[in-house]
Amino acid sequence: MHTGLKIATFAAALAATFGTAYGVGQGLDPVVAVPAPKHDEEHDKPAPDSGGGHAAHETPPAGGLQISDGGYTLDLRTPRVTAGERADLRFTVRDSGGRAVTAYQREHEKELHLIVASRDLTTYRHLHPTRAADGTWSTPVELPQAGGYRVFADFTPAKKNAENLTLGADLAASGPYEPKNLPAPDTTARIHGYDVELAGGLNPGKASELKLKVSRDGRPVTNLQPYLGAYGHLVALRSGDLAYLHVHPNGEPGDGRTKPGPDISFTATAPSSGSYRLFLDFKHDGTVHTAAFTVRTSGAAPQAETTQEHADDGHGH
Repeated sequence: MHTGLKIATFAAALAATFGTAYGVGQGLDPVVAVPAPKHDEEHDKPAPDSGGGHAAHETPPAGGLQISDGGYTLDLRTPRVTAGERADLRFTVRDSGGRAVTAYQREHEKELHLIVASRDLTTYRHLHPTRAADGTWSTPVELPQAGGYRVFADFTPAKKNAENLTLGADLAASGPYEPKNLPAPDTTARIHGYDVELAGGLNPGKASELKLKVSRDGRPVTNLQPYLGAYGHLVALRSGDLAYLHVHPNGEPGDGRTKPGPDISFTATAPSSGSYRLFLDFKHDGTVHTAAFTVRTSGAAPQAETTQEHADDGHGH
């Protein structure tokens, strides 16, 4: 992922129908069973000034949910898993000649970042697989409930003038199918005793600021810890096709301006009107937590929603 603000937008792709349902899993690195709310780049283009030092990065909308882009292909070796069983998720990134890519640029302390999200956007994982010498990536994964998922591999090849890419592939978890509705919009998410408040929103085609404030037991958290080189990481997925945005905060630890909480600020541009699910990763007291929100841009059509209670996010580190 780029050190600066990066917004990767993805073209639409219809979800494959699986005889399965969505759920919450546990694995390595930040793993979240997303709790529902309680209620119903053009490269190197500077982001709007919001007090931070990051620059914006945006890939063309043609990237999106493509399994191949820019001469690279995501070869998902594990397209199916069994719900409730721990499995080894394996994949390889191949170049235009079919060769496994074995050299990557390190971005936010990792060569490659892996996102796994359920089609109903109620399960989200930000994983960090390990790479073997032959270019094969692997990470343990467990999806307790069945469903259709999308795997996103976010990386930049170690090649001169290489651009950041996010390739996607479908993953199926077998088991009884029970679809869920998109959680209702709310400005507060509660996770593991933390309250995270969201201010601001997404606007199609226009940069806007998102501010998230973290508190615990009614008191602001002012000692957030750096996680992958930042005080917070934010991913937005568009409901319906899982168009993907990845944003980094305005500012970074040690820049002389950015405080370790309670506020984390982001600047993002939505690719279109619609409903989006936001996932914020933050670290405190040595543990990574993920807060989730549903937001609508201006002109978004209402969708069926359900009110759900918050659940444990199942982090395993």
